[in-house]
Formats: sequence, structure tokens, C-alpha cells
Amino acid sequence: MDFFGKLGLTFNAQFTDESAACMIISEDIYVMLLTENKFKTFTPKQICDATESTEVLVCLSSASRAEVDGMVHKAVAAGGKTYKEPEDHGFMYGHGFQDLDGHIWELAFMEPSAIKSA
Repeated sequence: MDFFGKLGLTFNAQFTDESAACMIISEDIYVMLLTENKFKTFTPKQICDATESTEVLVCLSSASRAEVDGMVHKAVAAGGKTYKEPEDHGFMYGHGFQDLDGHIWELAFMEPSAIKSA
């Protein structure tokens, strides 16, 4: 929680205890962070070591290129690390970081003009 708090994220105390934390990404997005013992109660599968294997890649939209770079900078300052260089495709920009457990968090910005209406 300390790591993600340094990134400016907050937590819902109602769903947070010593084994789980409800992290607020946005008004509509919440992420549950679980201790390994708590996580084991949700799956019969072996839990991988995220520093050795990738179990999930989370990608979040960002409002600007500066927001992407700012979040990556905060993550590195809080003890996380980058795992590749930023990707600039002109209309889309992305970068990411690994959290303290090695989980990958991607951040992406796409120019609004590049998004087609459905």
C-alpha cells in the first residue's frame, strides 16, 4: 500500500484489512491487492513468482503523455522499476513499470482523434 500510495493512489478502508487492500484507480476501477496467503484462498492453482514469470499485465489509460511519464517516474522513485523503454507510435504513447512484487503495470495515452466512434 505504501508503494501505490506514493503513486498518488488511495484505498477504500471499508474493504481493506491486514490481508487485503482495495485500491482506488478511478471512480469506476478498483483493484484488490491481496497477501499471498489470502490470494491462495481464491485459486487452486500455484501462484507464480512475478519476478520470474508474468501472471498478469495491467494496462491503464492515461489522460496525457505527461501523465504516463509522471506515473512511471513516481513508481521508480517509490522502488519500482521500468522493464522497457517508452513506446511512441505517434497517435499512441505508452510506458510502464514493475511494482515491488514484479507485476507489470502499463500506462497508455491515445490521441482522442485516433479513436473511432462506434
